[in-house]
Amino acid sequence: MTAPADRYVNEAYASLGLRPVVNAAATLTKLGGSLVAPPVLPAMAAASRNFVDVFELHRAVGQRLAKVTGNEAALVSSGAAALLTLAVIGCVSGPKGGPNPVAIEDLPYLDKTGEKTVIIYGSQRNAYDYAVRQVGVRIVEVGPEPDELAAAIDERTACVLWFAGAHFSAGALPIEQVVDIAHRAGVPVVVDGAAQVPPISSLWHFTAEVGADAAVFSGGKGLRGPQSTGLMVGKGWLIEAARANGAPNHSLGRGMKVGKEELLGLLAAVEWSLQQDEPALLAAYETSVQKWIAGLSGLPGIEVERGYPSEAGQPHGRAMVHIGPASGWDRDSLVEALWSADPHIAVGAVDPDVIALNPQTLQNGEDELVLSELRRLLESRRR
Repeated sequence: MTAPADRYVNEAYASLGLRPVVNAAATLTKLGGSLVAPPVLPAMAAASRNFVDVFELHRAVGQRLAKVTGNEAALVSSGAAALLTLAVIGCVSGPKGGPNPVAIEDLPYLDKTGEKTVIIYGSQRNAYDYAVRQVGVRIVEVGPEPDELAAAIDERTACVLWFAGAHFSAGALPIEQVVDIAHRAGVPVVVDGAAQVPPISSLWHFTAEVGADAAVFSGGKGLRGPQSTGLMVGKGWLIEAARANGAPNHSLGRGMKVGKEELLGLLAAVEWSLQQDEPALLAAYETSVQKWIAGLSGLPGIEVERGYPSEAGQPHGRAMVHIGPASGWDRDSLVEALWSADPHIAVGAVDPDVIALNPQTLQNGEDELVLSELRRLLESRRR
């Protein structure tokens, strides 16, 4: 099946001098995350027709999301990074009690509260540290030995932050051990699972099954909700402390706002996602990967293999295309040529001579479009 040509006729983008993208890269924010699931836009349109008490709506949506994911509580905010900030604020201002007005007013300098720290594995440090550091806490790095984590915990520790995904596993203890060590010391654990859907079971695995106090997810990646949303699930005390510091309350998280439309849109996306046949979806991804491997194998200077898991550690494969000199291309020029197509074609630039083709963000027939354009380019420079 080929992608219908009219799929890429978008007057809104064209009026701005832009053209759509065929996304064979990933659920990247810079490309718009994902395409929303079918029930999302109708839910957002329904929300737009009336005013509502946003405090009540936040609580009602949170209660529904908690119920359908098997968690004590849930909170929607403006993306997973925002929820990292709110989770850390919750750990600083309301551990095991409830929102502490003194701590809330003290953010982010913590002059009255005193220094607070967040423990992170050194191997898991990444650009989302900013979401944590803006709270005013100091990051303490630890290594993979259990004794290192235990020794780093003291009266200043607000929480341990653990990043999920196979790509973050090296140099860190498994989440089960992290929770055990931290909880024995009375310290909460927050999991960043932003891109860990699939599997959908991530929505309850880290919290209800393993026992982490909170886990945060992007609403606009695998869940296919509004790109400007994120979901936090977990313990009631932490969700309440985070909620007290987020919009529409006036606190450090006031700017982390989602409207009534995004709230109902994410709820619709999660409920839709829970109804999907995930094994069939993953099998369809694998079909695309094998199609790419078969279609590109044997071209001069090109070697193709299956990469697993995905770039975000998700349980599905990618086609890893190794570009040798005999192909007549280097990685960057080939990536640029694909991007110059109409519509643009986005792929992952991995190692210096490797591009990755990811099936997760493709619509029906687009795997063929990507294969056709890639073959055309590669065959145009045969030596």
